[in-house]
Amino acid sequence: MPSLEYTQAETPLPDNLKKWWKESCVYQVYPSSFCDSNGDGIGDIQGIISKLDYIKNLGSDIIWLNPIFSSPQVDMGYDISDYYGIHPPYGTLQDLDELAAGIHSRGMKLVLDLVVNHTSDQHRWFQESRSSVINAYRDWYIWRKPVFRDGERHPPNNWRSYFGGSAWTYDEGTGEYYLHLFASEQPDLNWENPQVPAAVHDIVRYWLDHGADGFRMDVINFISKDQTFPDAPITNPGSPWQTGKQFYACGPRLHEYLQGIGKILKEYDAFSVGEMLDVDDAAEILKAVGHDREEVNMAFHFEIVNMDHGPTDKFAQRKWDLGELKSIVSKWQHFMHDNHGWNAIYLENHDQGRSVSRFASDQPEHRELSAKLLATLLGCQSGTLFVYQGQELGMPNVPQDWPLDNYRDIETLNHWKELTSSNPEKTSLHQSALTEYRLKSRDNSRTPMQWDDSLNAGFSTAKPWIPVHKDYATLNAAAQVKDPGSVYWYWSKILEFRKLYSDTLVYGSFALVEAENRDVFAFVRSPSARSQLPPQALIVLNFRPYEVSWTLPPKVISNPRHVVLSNYPERIGSKLTESGSISLGPMEALVCFG
Repeated sequence: MPSLEYTQAETPLPDNLKKWWKESCVYQVYPSSFCDSNGDGIGDIQGIISKLDYIKNLGSDIIWLNPIFSSPQVDMGYDISDYYGIHPPYGTLQDLDELAAGIHSRGMKLVLDLVVNHTSDQHRWFQESRSSVINAYRDWYIWRKPVFRDGERHPPNNWRSYFGGSAWTYDEGTGEYYLHLFASEQPDLNWENPQVPAAVHDIVRYWLDHGADGFRMDVINFISKDQTFPDAPITNPGSPWQTGKQFYACGPRLHEYLQGIGKILKEYDAFSVGEMLDVDDAAEILKAVGHDREEVNMAFHFEIVNMDHGPTDKFAQRKWDLGELKSIVSKWQHFMHDNHGWNAIYLENHDQGRSVSRFASDQPEHRELSAKLLATLLGCQSGTLFVYQGQELGMPNVPQDWPLDNYRDIETLNHWKELTSSNPEKTSLHQSALTEYRLKSRDNSRTPMQWDDSLNAGFSTAKPWIPVHKDYATLNAAAQVKDPGSVYWYWSKILEFRKLYSDTLVYGSFALVEAENRDVFAFVRSPSARSQLPPQALIVLNFRPYEVSWTLPPKVISNPRHVVLSNYPERIGSKLTESGSISLGPMEALVCFG
């Protein structure tokens, strides 16, 4: 990618492509770890209600709740047993009504998690389905007969579950296998049966009528499968189970199914974001998020958060590279802007490790600077911004001395079980896995929210369901809200800037500066021609925990170049010049207008 030279302002963006949800910031709440109101060690809806002002004051516009529906909690609520019931430890339907009212009274919107690729095996539909091959619900799930080789029974194909082992489980009662791309307790729904999408449409309408303003849709690009269910190519020779993603990630009828949901969402002017795992083709995602497609508003892709995944699985070692990060960001910024699609901008959520630990530095001397640097990277991109609880504080991953006993995540525990059973003597592999868990396990983001320096970080008066991070005495929301120089208030300023300069930071074009620079990530955002705001913004990010010398290339941005935001406050108000280099401090971030 060539370095950028000065870019003239582009033609104005049509007003019909500007939407409320494009200018919004989504604050994600993981209910079990957010705030416990009744002292049982598990977060709940009343706890969320008690913190609405905190979320509003940050500058958030939308609150997304991870699943709150009835569930055995094998996969922390992503195994739903009743789409119309609330998980009892979280509260009641009346509590949810109160939460929705509180969110709406503050001018915010409520987004729920829609999990319809699979259900819990405790759902009534599946209980009926597995009861008999002639049951009316049999075809609501994906059942296939065994394959016999040399007299031995085998699954229908070699697909691997994301949680380890085969993606098929044999049912003794009916003599067939059912498909589950995740845990065996999460059987996949059969969307080929028209009764399934019809039932999903009923669920969508019910919650929109009940006060929800939209949905985040879990692994929604998996709902259509290649009905021949072929064996997957062998990409991991050391395992009998292989990824079959090419046969179900964006399957043959996906867009038909998404348009069915999208038609309902359009009636309500509702928000939607689809989680689209295992698809990096921007053109494929555009089919779902294009402005004229009426499927979903935006999609989570995984290219950035998968940069440190190894060749065989998530917990294999791999070092990410700044050049790769630049390339991915530039790819999606350009493609969606040029093709009238839309990005979902994130680095953290309930499935990812903390960004300061993975993509910057969580060392005490650099953690706060790193959190602000990453906030600048995210907040200055085009797309709808997603902030995960605790990210606005710069919460890091679990401590390096966390024992295996502290982990609760089924993905991590299954990986450990599979690793140690197949390699019982290879202690070096075991140690490597523990290191990767402390970097990428989903439990890194699921430790309780750190509200203050009291017992259990103010999360609960009881022992929490998962241990609190031991740094809560110095890293907590109460301290940061009082400190105008904190990560919390830096995030608030970023969100304020996005609203104030939306033509530039939300809707503007993107151009990379010095793509080949190994230390500095710099880019320019340019607004439309009719904008009366500063014509361009230059963002400069030093990703190194040491000082770096950098020279502003000529003709990158028009004069003057005023620094309006930085994680080094003394830099604010200064000017960048083209005569000579500047010294960027460790993990320094600059936002300049000119």
